[in-house]
Parts: sequence; structure tokens; C-alpha cells
Amino acid sequence: MGRWIEQWDPEDERFWHEGGGRQVARRNLAFSVLSEHIGFSVWSLWSVMVLFMGPAYGVDPAGKFFLVAMPTLVGGVLRVPYTFAVAVFGGRNWTVVSATLLLVPTIAAAFVVRPGVSYATLMVVAALTGVGGGNFASSMTNINSFYPLREKGFALGLNAGGGNVGVAAIQLVGLLVIGTAGAAHPRVVLAVYIPLIVVAAVLAALFMDNLAPVRNDTGAAVDAARDPHTWIMALLYVGTFGSFIGFSFAFGLVLQNQFGRTPLQAADLTFIGPLLGSLVRPVGGRLADRFGGGQITWWNFLAMAAAAGVVVAASQARSLAAFLVGFIVLFALSGLGNGSSYKMIPGIFQKKAEARGLTGEAAAAYGRRLSGASMGLIGAVGALGGVGINLAFRESFLDAGSGTPAFVAFLGYYAVCFALTWVVYLRPAGGARGGSRKGEQQAAPAGAEAYAEV
Repeated sequence: MGRWIEQWDPEDERFWHEGGGRQVARRNLAFSVLSEHIGFSVWSLWSVMVLFMGPAYGVDPAGKFFLVAMPTLVGGVLRVPYTFAVAVFGGRNWTVVSATLLLVPTIAAAFVVRPGVSYATLMVVAALTGVGGGNFASSMTNINSFYPLREKGFALGLNAGGGNVGVAAIQLVGLLVIGTAGAAHPRVVLAVYIPLIVVAAVLAALFMDNLAPVRNDTGAAVDAARDPHTWIMALLYVGTFGSFIGFSFAFGLVLQNQFGRTPLQAADLTFIGPLLGSLVRPVGGRLADRFGGGQITWWNFLAMAAAAGVVVAASQARSLAAFLVGFIVLFALSGLGNGSSYKMIPGIFQKKAEARGLTGEAAAAYGRRLSGASMGLIGAVGALGGVGINLAFRESFLDAGSGTPAFVAFLGYYAVCFALTWVVYLRPAGGARGGSRKGEQQAAPAGAEAYAEV
């Protein structure tokens, strides 16, 4: 496969503005968003399929929570090899392959989703949709290499946000199908997406590029895995993206089991949270570009804890209106935090490069190399947080008959993330102050090497 770019230096202002770098990056970003958008839709397929599964399928609520957790688990695991794939095959080449792989779970679902099918078969087919979750890691790793540090927050937020909208999109398609054709026709959803998958793969082949400087650099992932900041950021990302994807998959089931909504009534509401969370993600990236990712992420976790408190109170009072307000605000904040926390990653590794004595393009190349690799690992752990969300809901409904204990646990986790962000990236140490604006925000703990300039 062709379309290899041999030299790429986005930090060079002349190359970026006069040499066509920005135009090439924007073109690759546009078609990356399309492919990732379809990938997220396929990954979220079973959050819609369970709404079509009435009594004839013989699957109880606990079984449905397992069904929606399985794609999250597989997608999280696949994000690790998908990160390597960009370095091995090239970003454009792997986008074509990963988009084409989405045909496997969609065609399989078209054949097997019908009353009477065994639960084991449903679990296997649900697991196949995990390939859609893997797309995020390769897409973010690829786009990270195209953009200069000063624009990464917005670019990565737009790439991820456009992909995240795929969750809301397939839920809207499911709502349309249930409202028109009825709950007995889940294959109509698949008939919409199978052609779109083909279109995304073809457009990626025609209009995207591979970057030769990042090819065969599989050792970057090993280096990133050894850095403690990769795992600190992974814990924070569990709180943001883990919440977003876990809530997206479970929202309809929570409405049905806690508030007695019918599948159609649930589908009327489930798309709102994922849609807002997706649209606000670039805003989180843009705010992080301006004020610093550490500051935005820190305040965001405080707001998430407050929103979770509203949801706990509404859940105990069985107030659907208050629950929806609190839960949708929580969705939006999870999206905002997705953008701000991901912006932190390249800033941290850029500052680590400078701490090693690197300057100019050498520092930028080091930062791009490790941040791109770490994004895949962080994304994988974040996705596994979505599994934890669904399992927490399952246990909560089994033990207490409501989601209240699960929401209390989520509130506690947000409080931990709030404290962790402060201690590692904002707390002054040794006389240094953690600035809030770009270029000023230093990692505070004594001995910490990274800076949270994001």
C-alpha cells in the first residue's frame, strides 16, 4: 500500500503553515473521525440490541448487563495491539484494515440475533464488536503524530469526540427503528451500518496517509509502559472515558430496571447523554489548550463528584426527572474530562523530554513518540473502566434492586481522581507553583519528572 510521507515536522511553523502540513493533517483527521465514528457505533451495537431483546430471548437483566460489558472488555484489550498496529502497518493502512474488520461483528449479528438463539452465541457475537473499541487507540495514536503540541488538545478532542458521537448515532438509529419498524426488527440497524463500514474503509484508502517516521517504532509502547505517568493518567482516564462508555452502554438498562421504562421509552432518552458527552469533548481539549489540562481535569472531577451526588439523591428518591438531569450532566462532564485529560498526555511527555535536556524537534519527536504509544495503553485501561461500570450496575441491581450503591462507588472514585490530579500535577513543591496557563503548569510533587503543561 502506498501514500507514505517520509518527512514530517509539525512543530516547524513554516512546514505547518506554508509547507502544507496543516492541510494534510486536517485531511487525515477528517477521515480518521469518520472511521472511528463507525467503529464506536459498532462497539456500542449491543447497547441497542438489548433494547430489542424482549421475553422471547430469555435473557434476564443481569444477563443483559453482561452482554453490554463483553464488547467493552474485548475493546479495551484490543486497544493495546491496535496501538502497535500503527507503527507496524502505518496509520492509513491500519485504518483501512480496522474499518473493514467491523464487517465481521455486524454480519455475524445479522445472522444470529433472533429469539431462541443461545445466550453463549449472543456473548460470542457481542464480543466480536470489541474490534470497534480497538479503533480508538490506533486512531488517536495516528492523529497525535500529525499535529504539533500547541494544537493537540483540540485535534485529539475533535478526533475522539467525533468518534464518540457514534455511540449516540447508533442509539438514535435504534430509536428510529423501534419507533417505526418495531422491536422485532433489529436487523434494520445492521442494514444501515454495513454499507457505512464499506464507505469508511474505501475513503480511508483513498484519502489518508502513512507517516514513515513513526513506522516500526514498536519499542515506544514498551518505554511508555515503564513510565509511571502512563498509569497515573490511565487511572484518571478510567474516571472520564470509563464513565462515558460504561454509562453509554448501561443507560437504557438502568432506565428500564430502575424506572420501569419500556424499550421505546428508554431509547427516547439514551442517546442524549452520549451525544452531549461527545460534542463537549473538543471543548475540553480547547479549554486544556488555553488553561492547562491539569487545572481543567481537576475541577472537572470535582464537578463529576457533585453530579454523582445529585444522581444518588435522585436514585434514592426514585425521581426520574432529577435523575435524568444529574445523569446527563455527568455524561457531559465525562466528555469534557475526556478532552482535558487526553491533552495532558502529550504535554507531560514533552516536558519529560525537556527535563532530559532535549530541545526543539528532538524534544517534540520524543514527546510524540511516547505520548502516542501511551495513549493506546491509557485508552485500553479507560475502556476496561467501562466494564467495571457495567459490573457495578449488575451487582447493585442484584443486591439492592437499584443503581444507588453503584453511583455511590462512582462518586468515591471521582473524589480519588480529584485528589490524585492535585497531588501529582498541581500541588506546589520545593517552592514551585503549578501554573494554570499553558507553558506554566509544572508537576508539583518532589521528585516528579513530568509537567502537566497541557
